[in-house]
Formats: sequence, structure tokens, C-alpha cells
Amino acid sequence: MRRHWQKSERLIRGAIPDFAGLVDHRGLFALAARDDVESRLIVTSGSARKPQWSLEQGPFRAADFRSLPATGWTLLVQGLDLHLDRAAALLRRFDFIPYARLDDLMISYAVPGGGVGPHFDSYDVFLLQGPGRRRWRTSTQRDLTLQPNLPLKILRNFTAETDAVLDAGDMLYLPPHVAHDGVAVTECTTYSIGFRAPTARELIEGFLQYLPDVLEIADWRYADPDLAPTSNPARIDRRMQARIGRVLQSVRWDASLAARFIGCLLSEPKPDVFLEPPARPLGATAFARRIAGRAGGVRLDRRSRMLYDADNVYLNGSIIAGSAQHPLLVQLADRRAAPRDTAWSAEDLGVLHAAYLTGALHAGTDRGS
Repeated sequence: MRRHWQKSERLIRGAIPDFAGLVDHRGLFALAARDDVESRLIVTSGSARKPQWSLEQGPFRAADFRSLPATGWTLLVQGLDLHLDRAAALLRRFDFIPYARLDDLMISYAVPGGGVGPHFDSYDVFLLQGPGRRRWRTSTQRDLTLQPNLPLKILRNFTAETDAVLDAGDMLYLPPHVAHDGVAVTECTTYSIGFRAPTARELIEGFLQYLPDVLEIADWRYADPDLAPTSNPARIDRRMQARIGRVLQSVRWDASLAARFIGCLLSEPKPDVFLEPPARPLGATAFARRIAGRAGGVRLDRRSRMLYDADNVYLNGSIIAGSAQHPLLVQLADRRAAPRDTAWSAEDLGVLHAAYLTGALHAGTDRGS
């Protein structure tokens, strides 16, 4: 982290020795056939000097894959951690970086010659090689101009500075804006661990949407009893501007409110993530007995995002408790699971049961990750 994070790339040979991957191409094709899974198919054609790319969005049918050529295509499946417990567990191996920054796990399956072209990402990424081999060329070039009129963000001018072939278990870390081009040498899979990096526009827009829900807004409606007749009906009067301007200038927030917004924003799952409440939910008493029983404990659902700061604990976009008053919930956020002998308070149990009813966490060891 000191030498490379957001500073320079790093190739780590044998990062996960003998890494056999999480899903084979048949399992990946099955995921890409689902309408709740984000998938893309990229086909490369043309010559080496003038390659061409086509892009199709899933879901796909089995026939779509049977009609593909033997070389030059890639299937991307986004958010693998949302659908497979093993993928969620792999993503959590990167918990030396705060969960607030951790985004998702994408898998790329490619036949020889398959790739997405030279490009750059605006966020940090770890590229973990699964079964097979992929050649990665990288560059710290400043020219990040993109080719126009393409379905993908392909660099117009790419000049490689490094060249390496990764085998299963090798991993390449790339800071934001490092240009890279990965091409499958053999049939292979690559696992991309990406990180959240919100833009200023995203933060400001989100904050402005958040404010009306948390501010105490006066019961005010525009009025102008001193209004005089006008000969310029299309003109906005300065007095009208001043009255409305005073209302807008009355909006105030402090560091505490901003911190609550940040916690809610960073713990909010992506819009296409949906939790599944239990089919036969337990009542509060039965739930408490279950998590204290022989196969008890609680475990966050793999889709849940639970964070905390100095003041609050956040779960899936909402404040659920004060962090100082609920240290065991803080531990749950860090560890994502708690054993059956955890000494929950009555208030903790109420918070946990409410989360269980939404599907955010599971009682016992039968589900979740």
C-alpha cells in the first residue's frame, strides 16, 4: 500500500498459488443467461492493425455462444460477488482496503485472442488470473484520447511499456488511469477486483437529493402581497428573486450531517441489487433463540454493505445504530459474521431482527456469506 497504491502498478506472481477459479465457462454461461445478472459479450474482428469490436448486452441464450468463432471473443459478467458465495469470499480477501472503497468482482472469460482492447479505468483494480494464460501490456502514457464512434472506450494511441503473461494465481495491480490491454493467450478467466471512486458530480447530486429528507424545512410558501401591476409580464422581478433566494440561502448543514450522508451513500448497494426476505420469517423471540442455538450466529448476506464511522453504524444505505453504544454491531460490520455465543443486548437483537426481516442478514449458518 505504501509503495504502490494509487502510485504505480505491481505484478505479483503467485498471489494465490494454484488458484483454480470460482466458476467454469458453463457456469458463467448460465449466469449470463439470467436477467438479474449484468453481462456483456465483446467480439474482436479485423486485422491486428485495424481491429474492430462489437458489443452485445446480456442476457444471452446458449445458442448465442454456440455461434461464436473459436477465437477473438470475451464474456464479461459483472458483480459475481452478488451471485456466488465463493466470489463474495474472494472479494473479502481484499479487506486490507476499507469496505467503503471495495466495489465488486467482475469475471472475464476469453478464448484465444479475446480481449476488450487497450483502455484505462478511473479506479484501482486488481487483475487476478484464473485458469489459463493472459498477456497484459501496460503503459503510464498521458495520452488517454479515445477512439470515436466505438461501442467500447478504446484508446486511440496505445504504446506499451511493460509486457507480461500471467498464469493462474498471478495478479496485476493497476492504479487509476494506467492504460492496459489484456489478450487471452489460451482459453482463460480473469477476476477483476474493482474499487469505488465516486466523482464530485455523483457526490454533490447525491447530497442534494439526500438533504430534503433530513433537513427541517419550514412550512413556507411563496407570497407577494405587495405585488404591483406590471407592463413586462415575462420579467422575473428582483424582489421575487430575493424572497426565493433567502429560502435557498437558509439551507445549512454541518460536518455531522455530511458524515451521515457519506455513511448512507457508501453503504448503499447498487440500484440493481435486491435482497430476499425470508420466506417464513421468525418472530423476534424465535430469532433470538435461533442465533443463540447450536447452529446459531448471524451472517451478513453477501449483497449487504455494512459500514460504520465514529458515530453511526450503517446498513444498506440506512443508519441502524450508534457505533459507540453498539460495539458488537461494529464487530459484525468488520467480520461480516458473529458466533452464536455473542452477548447481544436487547437493543442489538432488535436491530438484527429488523435486518433479518429484510434479508440483509441470516440467522444461523445455513445462508449468506
